[in-house]
Amino acid sequence: MIAMPDSLPDDPVLLKQLLLSATAQVSEKDGQIERLREQNALLIQRLFGRKSERSQDDPDSPQLAMFNEAEQLAEEPAPVVEDAGDAEEVVAPLKRRGKRKPLPAELPRVEVIHELPEHELTCACGCRKQVIGEETSEQLDIVPMQIRVIRHIRKTYACKACETAPVTADKPAQVIEKSLASPSVLAMLLTTKYTDGLPLYRFEKVLQRHGVEVSRQTLARWVIQCGEQLQPLLNLMRDRLLESPVIHCDETRIQVLGEPGREPTAQSWMWVQASGPPGKPVILFDYSPSRESEVPKALLADYRGYLMTDDYGGYNAVAAREGVERLGCWAHARRKFIEAQKVQPPGKTGRTDVALGLINKLYGIERELKDVDVAKRHETRQQRSLPILDQLKSWLDKTLPQVAKKNALGTAVNYLANNWSRLVRYVEAGYLPIDNNRAERAIRPFVIGRKAWLFSDTPKGATASAQIYSLIETAKANGQEPYAWLRHVLEHLPTANCVEDYEALLPWNCSPTPAS
Repeated sequence: MIAMPDSLPDDPVLLKQLLLSATAQVSEKDGQIERLREQNALLIQRLFGRKSERSQDDPDSPQLAMFNEAEQLAEEPAPVVEDAGDAEEVVAPLKRRGKRKPLPAELPRVEVIHELPEHELTCACGCRKQVIGEETSEQLDIVPMQIRVIRHIRKTYACKACETAPVTADKPAQVIEKSLASPSVLAMLLTTKYTDGLPLYRFEKVLQRHGVEVSRQTLARWVIQCGEQLQPLLNLMRDRLLESPVIHCDETRIQVLGEPGREPTAQSWMWVQASGPPGKPVILFDYSPSRESEVPKALLADYRGYLMTDDYGGYNAVAAREGVERLGCWAHARRKFIEAQKVQPPGKTGRTDVALGLINKLYGIERELKDVDVAKRHETRQQRSLPILDQLKSWLDKTLPQVAKKNALGTAVNYLANNWSRLVRYVEAGYLPIDNNRAERAIRPFVIGRKAWLFSDTPKGATASAQIYSLIETAKANGQEPYAWLRHVLEHLPTANCVEDYEALLPWNCSPTPAS
């Protein structure tokens, strides 16, 4: 309620001031109500609505397909019954079937030959039938995980003619000496946790089903030891990353229960950097309890080039260095306007739709330029994208003074205005990205895995997670199957003793044999 005095003053100036104050209070209350309405609408949308930014009317949306399966089946046309005299012919509805993809050619094949029974090989005329052809079909088969024990038997030799000391044959060097885990076990452990999102206690249960008792504490120790042993490969990957003309950066939360001097509920951070030379993509994760600017400053201490991020201020110190240029993410800008569009009245179009239409045109051009060379992309951006950016800037300058800062549209407009100089820089060269989706895609497997294992017990465990995620996601980006590559690396790592040996194990330099 607006507080009013018991009696109004006679002074016109005071009356005017009182009226203006009351009007301002009413306007402020209306603004608060509108902001609460928008926040409530966005909360409902995030809880129960579509998570994709695709069109609401897109029938091929995976979200719609997931939740509308029963409705789609119920709405399929019923069989048509046609009168055909005394008989009823049921005509099934025409249903299109997608073409089945062939099974991968690199999978091993086991041939099962089917012959006619002996009594059918004799023709009615008395002659024996001859093979004139064959029909072939393929069926996928899975052999369940087999656990076996490798017994290392080291022969000891001695000379019976003299007293020379006996000599025992060497055993191949292991990643973790005196451990029960072979390279294949370690590769499976790392793959199930960091590719398939299987927490250690579930892998412990898998082993128990096969009669093997290995505690999750032992499994965790194996993970940490693998991360430490694989650090030389990570160092080489970081060298390649820092050679890139553009680096994408992002960060996400991670909870570490045993961080010294901090509450178990405190939030720590996983930082990701994605880039790499052409044909050699690199994705690196780094754990830190802090989200301060000192972290990216240390991670990118020697970097010079373009830095693609969202608008988080923690990257400002890196961007302030000589030779570092900051790029803005159009996906984040578009997302703000999509949120504003979700809370506008149904069926109503307005400023939000104008901005989204222009941003979508920019993305449409980028889709057309996906497979062209860098020079052609730069030329087309100058010819087609720049005029759209100019049009969007004119709209922004006109709209900015007319919208409230705290509502959804005002938030989107102010984000666009505050980041404009960074957002438009992607047209400077053909190799510059329009958004930070590369980093967001890189960090997604970690976010999905976090939903399964929830937290790390110790900083060492969080650091090991960063190390293994870096290796696996870089391997995947280079077309490697994670288990086969990790097994290959863990088998050869103990014998590596120079830079060239470690270089040969990088995902773009080796071709491991598939698991048999």
